[in-house]
Amino acid sequence: MTGQAISPELREWIVAQLAAGHSIPSLRVSMREAGWQADVAESALAEFDPSRPVAPVAAPVAQVALPGPDLSSAPLYIDTGDRRVQVLQTVTHPRVIVFGDLLSDEECEALILGARQRLARSLTVEAKTGGEALNVDRTSDGMFFERGENPVVARLEQRIATLLRWPLEFGEGLQILRYSPGAQYRPHYDYFDPSEPGTPTILRRGGQRVATLVMYLQEPDQGGATTFPDVGLEVAPKRGTGVFFSYDRPDPGTRTLHGGAPVLSGEKWVATKWLREREFT
Repeated sequence: MTGQAISPELREWIVAQLAAGHSIPSLRVSMREAGWQADVAESALAEFDPSRPVAPVAAPVAQVALPGPDLSSAPLYIDTGDRRVQVLQTVTHPRVIVFGDLLSDEECEALILGARQRLARSLTVEAKTGGEALNVDRTSDGMFFERGENPVVARLEQRIATLLRWPLEFGEGLQILRYSPGAQYRPHYDYFDPSEPGTPTILRRGGQRVATLVMYLQEPDQGGATTFPDVGLEVAPKRGTGVFFSYDRPDPGTRTLHGGAPVLSGEKWVATKWLREREFT
């Protein structure tokens, strides 16, 4: 069962079972056998367990504005002004959207051509210092385009800003990555860990990352899916498509753990756009 929630009907069922003499432990077993997730069952039963201490009432959490398309009318396509982008798949938690026909073949080729001569071993942000460093978990080659560096980059950045309803200036430069056979990026989070000493330095340039868009420029022959281990989701790296996900706080509870599965044969090229909470400088 997915998307489980503590509904009024579930609460009424628990009340009725308790009134009939069933215990909290027996209801826990019944719910698990019926397919309820452990965390949902525990949260629901906790409301009726007199042995648990009463927790203080938490202040309401402010709703955080996040990038993302308007899906309120369940559109199959979204007009970005210069392109008609498909909505292929959506997931609620984590918030994941797979877009089709996001880039043309010509745009994919132009980005690869412009990046090829500038590739170097990919670095990751060094959370302890705020700089960059080699990481054994990331075995791709990559480079960054400056915002608006050439007409193709500028056009794509404007398309992304329109599609995701987020200011162009809030985006980091477009990163291009090449994954050769055997290359991968082990599961990780894209937000900056607040507990790390280098994070305040990183945040000065535009605040936290709040969303990621991974776009596939060239398909490998085998492997190379983008994986979300917490929810068992794999997105195939089909050329011209993209996978978008957002995270409202820097916390594993967002379930945005993701990675790039090893390329088994061929080469995978991707373009990644990270979005910040304010202007990236």
